Amino acid sequence: MPYKDSEPQKVYYTIGEVARMFNVNPSLIRFWEKEFEVLKPHKNKKGNRLFTQTDLENLRIIFHLVKERGFTLQGAKAKLKENKTDVVNTTELYDSLVRLKGFLVELKQSL
Repeated sequence: MPYKDSEPQKVYYTIGEVARMFNVNPSLIRFWEKEFEVLKPHKNKKGNRLFTQTDLENLRIIFHLVKERGFTLQGAKAKLKENKTDVVNTTELYDSLVRLKGFLVELKQSL
């Protein structure tokens, strides 16, 4: 699970920070920005991308569909247009299960 809700909250995140959160290259973030309409980072006067918490949540959904569930870009776009709420719920459930698994593995090791 790359992006964690426990990251310190900021108003804007640079593309480098976002890439580290998701453990991907910044070029992939830029590519997804072009491919997915829901990603609209602000740009400062220099043209640097500044991502909001909403952008991070949308990236988390895209990451889940493409990297964790193996959707094609077209499939991920279609799924987002079809029923974004369902995708958000599934992503949150997946994250909860990953955290639970980590806790159980930790518990097992401590026994």
